[in-house]
Amino acid sequence: MSEETRDYPEQPARVYFFGTCLVDLFYPGAGMAGIRLLEREGVEVIYPQEQTCCGQPAWNSGYRDQARRVARVQLDCLSEPLPVVVPSGSCAGMMRHHYPELFQGDRDQPRARELAGRVYELTEFLVRVLRVRLRDLGPPLRVALHTSCSARREMGVAEDHLALLRQLENVELVEPERREECCGFGGTFAVKHPEISAVMVRDKADAIRDTGAARLVSGDCGCLMNIDGHLRYREVDLPADHIAGFLWERTRGAD
Repeated sequence: MSEETRDYPEQPARVYFFGTCLVDLFYPGAGMAGIRLLEREGVEVIYPQEQTCCGQPAWNSGYRDQARRVARVQLDCLSEPLPVVVPSGSCAGMMRHHYPELFQGDRDQPRARELAGRVYELTEFLVRVLRVRLRDLGPPLRVALHTSCSARREMGVAEDHLALLRQLENVELVEPERREECCGFGGTFAVKHPEISAVMVRDKADAIRDTGAARLVSGDCGCLMNIDGHLRYREVDLPADHIAGFLWERTRGAD
């Protein structure tokens, strides 16, 4: 099913939240903000403690047996017929688009296909299912948006990032030159090809810096970690946030 023909359900009473490895280990605030944004819309959020990695690193490296072993854990702990909301285009893409292929010919192929049909990237879910309306409570601020390759190309949710940020009336939203180019992270790509990755992130960081933005926002923690790390290394004062954390900060009021 293409993203253009995907049917979106009415607002559910409950959802699963799949936290991702990077949220768990490096950006827990982004995960909590995503959960709070969902709960504020009246949705009960279930966070299975047994969840682990989506299996993408092993899958991208060609280790299909190991990837299936990891992914099968998610099939087990996300088994109820509830939407699965993921604060990452990369992990959501793995689960929605690659799980059916990963389990091709396996006994769990039907379960993989069923789960894939319930996976949503966070901004996609906020915009297309919950139809959230945001009230900006923050001061004027110029913000640069970086949309990950997976969010833009695989999940097709770049416009959902924009739709949410454009609701913030005190935020001036800018996108860097060559906005569709990769930041160079690419998970294992940065490990396998560090020299190429370093040049790519340098170019991306320069383009973001040149926007004159006071804050960097992205929907994928891998990109944030890569770009923010490079900016910090060069001592560029440009704080970076996951879009969930930024949206919660701008709209939470006195909480």
